[in-house]
Amino acid sequence: MARIFREQAVRQGRKGRRVLVILICAIVLALAAWAATALLVPKPDAPAGQTSATETVPAQQ
Repeated sequence: MARIFREQAVRQGRKGRRVLVILICAIVLALAAWAATALLVPKPDAPAGQTSATETVPAQQ
């Protein structure tokens, strides 16, 4: 025979805002780290093996 449980008795945890707050804080921190990395890490000028437009080429003699 199947046992019948009340809804409150089988619940794993309380409904709460604590988990939601932690998840939102984690997303905000991840976005802040991404933004700091994007702003503070210097970007390479040109890929290796390519000359840039401002590079001067010596004249042939």
